[in-house]
Amino acid sequence: MSVSSERFYYLHNFQQVLDWVATRYDDLLDDAERAFLRQFPQLPQASRALLVRMVMRKGEVFRAGRLRYDEIGCSVQAAEPLIAQGWLTADPLLDIDELFSLLRKNELLAAFRVSDNTTSKTALHAELCEVFTEPRTLAGWQVETDEVVYRVAVGPLCERLRLMFFGNLSQDWSEFVLSDLGIYRYETVACSHDSRAFRARQDIDDYLHLHDCRQRIAEEDDPQTVLQEIPAIPFENDWLEMRRNRLLFLIGRQHERRMQWELAHEAYANCAYPGARLRRLRVLERAGQCQQALPLAEAAFAQPESEAERQALLRLLPRLRRRCGQTVARQRRLLPERIDLVLPCTAQPIAVECRVRDHFSTDGGTVWYVENTLINSLFGLLCWPAVFAPVPGAFFHPFHHGPADLHSPDFHRRRTALFDACLAQLDDGSYRQAILATYDSKFGIQSPFVFWNSLDAALLETALACVPPAHLKVLFVRLLADIQANRFGFPDLIQFWPQQARYRMLEVKGPGDRLQDNQLRWMEYCMAHGIPVAVCHVQWQEAA
Repeated sequence: MSVSSERFYYLHNFQQVLDWVATRYDDLLDDAERAFLRQFPQLPQASRALLVRMVMRKGEVFRAGRLRYDEIGCSVQAAEPLIAQGWLTADPLLDIDELFSLLRKNELLAAFRVSDNTTSKTALHAELCEVFTEPRTLAGWQVETDEVVYRVAVGPLCERLRLMFFGNLSQDWSEFVLSDLGIYRYETVACSHDSRAFRARQDIDDYLHLHDCRQRIAEEDDPQTVLQEIPAIPFENDWLEMRRNRLLFLIGRQHERRMQWELAHEAYANCAYPGARLRRLRVLERAGQCQQALPLAEAAFAQPESEAERQALLRLLPRLRRRCGQTVARQRRLLPERIDLVLPCTAQPIAVECRVRDHFSTDGGTVWYVENTLINSLFGLLCWPAVFAPVPGAFFHPFHHGPADLHSPDFHRRRTALFDACLAQLDDGSYRQAILATYDSKFGIQSPFVFWNSLDAALLETALACVPPAHLKVLFVRLLADIQANRFGFPDLIQFWPQQARYRMLEVKGPGDRLQDNQLRWMEYCMAHGIPVAVCHVQWQEAA
């Protein structure tokens, strides 16, 4: 790469996105977007670079004096072709929020003739925002400066192009930089023309609308106002429909926090997002409508949507039955092995998991603090070909940390044969070679399962020597059954006895700590399948 290219790396990245979108999404573009893609490369390099710098920064309005980049030179000169294209607006109208984002405190005090310089910028804004409601130019705000202000007029268009490239708005232009610097490395997956995030222009419009609704919910906007703007009719696109249901779920949660039980119940009743049915039942319980909740809870327990829902219903049903006047038999639960430890206090604070690790490391074996990293990593290494298979719609740009449909209900189903082939290696003994080969060839490449920083060669070799393949298969099968829920909740420590080729997993609990629901589910599953697991309860030894 030439020195010039290195200086304009961000411009090169932006152009890469434009070329990618032009190649794969031409049928979904309108005339204005096609014109932008066609005209952008024809502008002077400095002008293109200035626009990209502004697009990649926060906000829409900028002072020319703060657009100082050595490789661009004079920002006023570079802006002229952009203004001619209508992509920048010079001397735009500014509302008071934008004015405060542009000006320093002393400039604001002078513009509003405030003599008390002890007034904070925040307090001044709070005092003035309700008085000055009409936008004005910088001169109209009586700001004494010759500096030019620009507004980016193509911000929404560029955001749309970014969305089409990434398929989401959570990834941004920094992905290119992190990749160029080698901080992130990504698996190379073939992206065919059919592997696109969006199939219709309406899908993009719907995504942007739902994203705006999500932002308003996050800003604590009135949930009923937002609800009126969420389509009542389900989307045919499963991906968008999941996002729509997620919004209904969040609105229900907001009503719950406000103790608006009827509105919360209504939101959950029309929501198919995982967990909504359980929240609906809890709302009925808190509203004192146990007679209505009980038959719904019993129907849910007959066909639970997940292990998490079944676990919660086992707690909810006895309460509902008691409140409905029914006799409830006491439930008996199989408990994991319990280990009680009393450890001396230390002068320096050390995590209780590390204290227990060090304590058991003297017991003729080795102990590793792995939590969720080890089993997930072994699964990710063995099933790498299935996880990164070029399934349509799973990969559509070069910066995927994992398949886009990872948490989709049909993630496993769409790759059943591939996962079966990977797991079959646990039966024929070839799994060890497959895992080690992937570890060597893919080391450092982004994966939703493999924790490279926590998995060194010694831990990998020890785990493969001590954990039977039958146990790995049992663990991997549950992981695949509900990836979103079951990637978490594994015990903190794993203890190996290499000479006996055996192991056990240890969950550590300090004083007053208790097992979380996802940890209990993993414990129960391990006990049911003969996987050695124990809970270590720690108390601190009082000083003499």
